Amino acid sequence: MLTVLGVDAGGTSTRVVVVDGGGRALGYASSGAGNPVSSGADQAAGAVRSATREALRRAETRADGVAHVVVAMAGSSVQPDTRWLTEPLAQLGLTALVTFESDLLATFCAGTPADAGYALVAGTGASAVRVEQGTAAAVSDGLGWLLGDVGSGYWIGHRVVVDALAALDGRAGQTALSSMLLESLGLSSPDRSSRPWEQPGARRDELLQEAVTRLYALRPVQLARFAPLAFAAPDDLVARRIVDEAAQGLLVTLRAVVVPEVSGPVVLGGGTISQHGDLARLVGSALGESDGPQVLTVSDGTVGAAVLALRHAGVTVDEPVFATVTGTLSGLR
Repeated sequence: MLTVLGVDAGGTSTRVVVVDGGGRALGYASSGAGNPVSSGADQAAGAVRSATREALRRAETRADGVAHVVVAMAGSSVQPDTRWLTEPLAQLGLTALVTFESDLLATFCAGTPADAGYALVAGTGASAVRVEQGTAAAVSDGLGWLLGDVGSGYWIGHRVVVDALAALDGRAGQTALSSMLLESLGLSSPDRSSRPWEQPGARRDELLQEAVTRLYALRPVQLARFAPLAFAAPDDLVARRIVDEAAQGLLVTLRAVVVPEVSGPVVLGGGTISQHGDLARLVGSALGESDGPQVLTVSDGTVGAAVLALRHAGVTVDEPVFATVTGTLSGLR
């Protein structure tokens, strides 16, 4: 029986699925962050290896029986040396060819079996792709936390932190994000009914300095952990502005790859956009104006990784096969 393995190695979590030639998901497992750029090669390889081992066990499938492996991840094109992962996978007994694909293409393939259209991913990072004939024809952004990723979890989290600290520092007006940030850093008052940092001059300097110390102890990309605060304060003007600007930035990124001759659906994916309805709604409503394209939202790229693995193994993934992958995988999660 033909079996393939799809790996969705994200900046926050890794998901692995074993699928047979008809698209039936046989085993599924997840683990921690699997992107070597944001997490380091050793940690990422360990996460992928752990999830792969467990998925194979649950599928009751021998590693040497897998026909093809696809690893979908951001930055795959800038990883010329793939031994950081192929060697740990070989230690599990996998002898199949391992192909690295863009997380953007996997996101698109997770939403539709079509061979043309667009995908917009907003997770820890952010980027967009135009898909033609089943391959990535053009990509925008995805430049990383230092140079781009506009509208991503990092981008939003960074702005949450900057605006919250500016308010605490007296350089900007008050925002609910300040107290929310302090609490998320473990700096809330022991008496939770009392918020001393909201009293002018009272402990503000101490709290601000301790917040700065704890924030600088994080790796820059870890500021993405504060992105949910912007969505948790819908009535706060500063938080709303951050979310609105994130949506506009993502739309600019997507429109950079749109061309008139390529229609097809737009697939939205990545944890930041799939887990926060406000952001997906803002982007989707803008795209839906004037009889726009079909807009689909996926939780991750696992289905897409499986689809790509099947295609690399010579399987035609039509509507029925695609439905089998999505339906049987859903039953395993």
